[in-house]
Amino acid sequence: MGKLIRCITSDGQVMATAIDSTDIVAKAEQIHTTSAVVTAALGRLLTATSMMGNMLKGKDDSITLKLSGNGPAGSLIAVSDFNGDVRGYVSNPIVELPLNSKGKLDVGGAVGKDGFLYVLKDLGLKEPYSGSVPLVSGEVAEDITAYYAISEQIPTVCALGVLVNPDLTVKAAGGYIVQLLPAASEEAIEKLENGIKDIKSVTQMLTEGKTPLDIIKEVLKNFEVEVLYEHDVFYRCNCSRQRVEQALISVGKEDLQSMADENKDTEIKCHFCDKVYNFTPQEIRKLI
Repeated sequence: MGKLIRCITSDGQVMATAIDSTDIVAKAEQIHTTSAVVTAALGRLLTATSMMGNMLKGKDDSITLKLSGNGPAGSLIAVSDFNGDVRGYVSNPIVELPLNSKGKLDVGGAVGKDGFLYVLKDLGLKEPYSGSVPLVSGEVAEDITAYYAISEQIPTVCALGVLVNPDLTVKAAGGYIVQLLPAASEEAIEKLENGIKDIKSVTQMLTEGKTPLDIIKEVLKNFEVEVLYEHDVFYRCNCSRQRVEQALISVGKEDLQSMADENKDTEIKCHFCDKVYNFTPQEIRKLI
């Protein structure tokens, strides 16, 4: 499980969310058997989506983020509920690239930069809210920041990190999103900028043993911080046989009849958790 915390400054000018998503990203790596750079890319997206999901207000709300940058990893998708429980998948889990110019995993190279970040919020209304922004770098955090600036006009600082061990397991993963509230003054902006100017990376802080609260206090060291809540978050898929049946029904009678006429079992695999659902020809005919 991951640990997520949400805080506000005592003066009511800055909101901050931080997460230790190490276990979440490790679970995703185990399910999808991703290469190191894809683990980092999908892990960053899962981390950001969990925090953004936790910002939703309704218990049935959900948010979907899709990165399509025309890179070798293909599309990356993450979905979170209002609690911050998240799931995701990537089109191409195995991508091998040289390290970037900073000697780090080349997430931007794997994702690509020629494309968009799509954000879909299902808030229980007739139509979901959707927004998109051109990718800035494909490194995910900068793209999240750009989304908030362009689509929601919220000044935002986002930092994300995933540290992968040589054996491809996940050593540390986490991130934070800090946003200025409408009442924020120029003084608050300056205090925030000074606070994050020389801050360590998220993964460095996590490997030093810092908690999400420690990270927020480091980011907002020039403010008094009040904790709103803290709770556990998980990599959690909500697939079920009933949901798969509904998905099969949605393809239409003609396609279902074709499946049944093949006279062999139909296998459906969940993209998010790799669970396999088998349907006999008789079961397909019942759906028809």
